[in-house]
Amino acid sequence: MPYVALVLTAPQLTGAHIAAVQAVSPLLNDTPPVSLSPAAACEWVLDISPHQAGELLDTARAALGDTPVDVNIVNNDENRRKQLLIADMDSTIIEQECIDEIADFAGCGAEVSAITERAMRGELDFEEALTVRVGLLKGLDTATLQRVVTERLTITSGAQTLVATMVANGAFCALVSGGFTFFTSRIAHRVGFHENRANTLEVDEDKLTGRPVPPILGRQAKQDALQEFSKSRSIPLDATLAVGDGANDLAMIKAAGLGVAYHAKPVVAAEAKAAINHSDLTALLYLQGYHRTDFV
Repeated sequence: MPYVALVLTAPQLTGAHIAAVQAVSPLLNDTPPVSLSPAAACEWVLDISPHQAGELLDTARAALGDTPVDVNIVNNDENRRKQLLIADMDSTIIEQECIDEIADFAGCGAEVSAITERAMRGELDFEEALTVRVGLLKGLDTATLQRVVTERLTITSGAQTLVATMVANGAFCALVSGGFTFFTSRIAHRVGFHENRANTLEVDEDKLTGRPVPPILGRQAKQDALQEFSKSRSIPLDATLAVGDGANDLAMIKAAGLGVAYHAKPVVAAEAKAAINHSDLTALLYLQGYHRTDFV
C-alpha cells in the first residue's frame, strides 16, 4: 500500500497548477496525477518516506506560492476514509461567530468581536474570554437568539455534503463547539450531525443572566470529546478527523488522525496536519480520497 497522497484542492484547479507541482519534484516524474474532481481536486499517490513527504510538501507549496490552491499530504492507508468527524461550528460549519451576532443585537458588537478575535488567535484564555463576552449580554431577551438563527447564520459551503457523504459511508459525525447549545442543536439538525455539544447560556425569565452554565466547554473539552467518541465507538484515532479554525480547536486537531485547520487563524494553521485556506469543506472529502462522484 503506498504511503502518502499529495492532494491539490482549489476553487478552480487548472492544468497549469498541476504542471507547476509536477515540474518541481522528481518524485512525481513517473506518477501521473489522479483526478478526484474536474477543476477542483487531484492527487498523486506515492510510496515515499516521511522525510521525503515533508520535503515534497514544502516544494509543492513553494511552487504554487500565493496561488489559491491548497496543497496537503495525507497518509494513504486503510484509515484514510475516516470513521469519526468532530467539527467546530463557528466560522467552520457556519460562516459566523454566534456570540458576535448576538452582541450586535445587544449593541456591544464591536467590543465582543474584538475579544472573540483575540481568543481565536490564542491571545486570551478561552474560558475567561467567553465569560467576559457573555457578561456583556446580560438582560438580552432570549427571543434575540432565534433572530440570530433566522437572520444571520449561514451554512458554510460544502458542510452538508461533507457530513452527508461521511454518514453515508458509515462515519459518526459530532458538532462540538465552544459556542452555545441553542445554536449547535439547530445547526446540527440542519447539516446532519449525529450529536452536538456546546455551552449553555443561563436564562432567567426569558432574559440572559450574563453567565454561561458551568462547566465551560473549551479547548480541553473538545479533545476529550474526540477521545470519548473514539473510545466508545471503538474507532482508532488514526480513523478520526477533526476540523476547526480557532485556538480552542487546536488540541483536538492535533490529536485526530487527520486534523484540518479550515480557513484558520495562523497559530492553528501552523500546527495542524493539514490546512484548507481556499477550498470549501468538500476539500476534506478529497483529503480522504473521495472522488466527486462519491459525494452525497
